Amino acid sequence: MYDFCIIGSGAGAGPIAYELTKSGAKVVILEKGDFYKEDDFNKDEVANTRRDILTPNLKDEFHVLESFENGSWIKTPTFKSRWSFWNGNVVGGASNFMSGFFHRMHPKDFRLLSEFGKIKGANIANWPISYDELEPFYEKVERVVGVSGKIEPYKFSEPRSTKNFPYPPTIEHPISKLIDKSTKELGLSTMKTPRAILTKLQGTRDKCYYSNYCGSYGCSSGAKGSSRAALLQKALKSKNLTIITNAQVVKLIEKDKSVQEARYIDKDGEEKTIKAEIFVLAAGAVESSRVLLNSFSKNFPNGLANNSGQVGKNLLFTAGGVVSGEFDKDSMSLEDLMIEGVFVNRTIKDWYFLDNKTKGGIVEILFEHANPIVKANRQKLSNGKLIWGEELQKKIYEKLNHKKQLNFEIFNDWIPHDDCFVTLSRKYRDKYGYPVAKIRIGSHPQNIKIANTLAKGAKKVLRKMGAKNISSSITPYPAQNLQAGGCRFGDNPKTSVLDRNCKAWEVKNLYVSDGSFMPTGGSIPYTWTIYANSFRVAEVLKKL
Repeated sequence: MYDFCIIGSGAGAGPIAYELTKSGAKVVILEKGDFYKEDDFNKDEVANTRRDILTPNLKDEFHVLESFENGSWIKTPTFKSRWSFWNGNVVGGASNFMSGFFHRMHPKDFRLLSEFGKIKGANIANWPISYDELEPFYEKVERVVGVSGKIEPYKFSEPRSTKNFPYPPTIEHPISKLIDKSTKELGLSTMKTPRAILTKLQGTRDKCYYSNYCGSYGCSSGAKGSSRAALLQKALKSKNLTIITNAQVVKLIEKDKSVQEARYIDKDGEEKTIKAEIFVLAAGAVESSRVLLNSFSKNFPNGLANNSGQVGKNLLFTAGGVVSGEFDKDSMSLEDLMIEGVFVNRTIKDWYFLDNKTKGGIVEILFEHANPIVKANRQKLSNGKLIWGEELQKKIYEKLNHKKQLNFEIFNDWIPHDDCFVTLSRKYRDKYGYPVAKIRIGSHPQNIKIANTLAKGAKKVLRKMGAKNISSSITPYPAQNLQAGGCRFGDNPKTSVLDRNCKAWEVKNLYVSDGSFMPTGGSIPYTWTIYANSFRVAEVLKKL
C-alpha cells in the first residue's frame, strides 16, 4: 500500500512526486512508457520524428477524431489519418519533447468571463483561483525546474515577486536584432522569450549546448526542464519514489465513492493492480478523461466522478497557425544568417489584448525546425510541379546552405464550447481491449477570427524585415501537442469536475493535476501553468 499513486509522469505529475517524496510520503508512479535518460536521447530525425518510438504505434493504440466536414461530423481513426494525438509516452511525458517556451498567464486570463463577457456559443468561465494565488508557484518553477530569460518592461507584463529569472537568457541568433529594429519602427515591442532551458549548471543537469534540435527531441544534456530531468530523477534519490514503467492504466476501481486501486496492464499483457490512500490522475487531458470514462461503477454509471456529465467536456487546444517568411543574403550576411543552434528568443505580446472587449494572443518567433529531411522534402515542388534530378539537387542545396525560413507562430485562446470534447468510441478498442478516446475537434469561430487578426500583424513585421515568399497558414484544426481541459475545476460541482484544489467533487481521494483542470488556457503554451498548479496542489496533498 502506497500513500500516493500518480498516473502519468509529465508536467502535472512531476511536481507532486517531487514534493511528496521530500516530505517522506511513499509514492508510486504508473507510466505507460519506458524510462529514457539523457544518454538514451539522440538527434536522429528518422528515429525521433519519423517513427513511433517515443509514442505508441497507431495500429495498437489510437484515437478517433470527429471533425466537421461538408455539413456533418466525420469520424476517422488516427491509424488511418496518421494524425497522432500522442505526445510522448515515456517517463516525463511530453515535457521531454517541448520547445520550452514558458509564458505566465496574465491576471486577466483568470477572469476572462468577468473581463470580456460572454461569447455566443462558448463556455467561458472564470477560474476559481487568482493569478496572485498561483504566482508563488510560477516563481517556484523558475527556480526548481529552471527558467532562463531576462525581465524587461513590455506591454501587458505580469506582476512578479522577483526582479528577474534565475538563469540568464540563451544565446541569440543575429536575426533577433533585425526583429527588434523592425518591430520598433512599426511601433511594436518584443520581449525575450523565457525558456525552460538551463544556461548554467544545476546539480547534475548540464547547461544547453545549442544542438539545433530542441522541440520534438529529448534533451541529452538535461538542460531542458522536463519533468523527468528536473524533478523525477531527483525524487528517485529520496528512495520514497517507485516508478513502474510500461504500465497502461485502464481503470480506477471505486467503492463507497473512494478509489480503492488502479488497474493496469504490463508489457507482458498481465493485468495488475496498485493500492494507495490517495490517487492523482495526470495522464494528459485526453487520456485522463478516457480513464475516468472507462472507470464506470454502480455509483458512477457514466464514468468515475462524472455524475455531473462534465468529464471530457470543454476540451482545450491552442488556436492560431503560422506566418512564414524566407531570408537570404539580401536580408543579412550569409555568415550571420546560417548560424545554427542558437535561439531567436523573441515574442510579440502587444496583441495579447486587442481592446477592452477582445482577447488576442501572442506571436512566438523562431526558425523552422532543423530537420533536414523535412526541409529537403519540401523542395520537390516548383510552381506546383514535381521536380527531380539535378534541378531538385540544386534546389535542396540552395535551401540548406543559403536560405532560412522564419516562422511567426500564433497562439490565441482556444474557446471552450460544446463541440470540443472527449468521449469513448463505441466501435474501436485498443490492443488492451478498452474503448479508445473519441475526440471531437470542433473549433469556435472566434479562434480563426483572432488568429487572422494576429496574422495580419505578423505579415507586416516580416515585410518590414525584408522577408521573401511570405505565406500564412491559419487553421481551425488544433495543435495536438497542446492539450488541456476535460476535467475543469470550479466552485460549482454541477458545472465542474474538480474543486479549486483539483480534487474530484464526487470522489473522496481522487485528484487530477495535469492540464485537464484548466477552464481556459490563455494565449500561451500551457506547460508552465500546469507545472505551477501541480506545485500548488502538492502543497494541499502534503497536509492530508
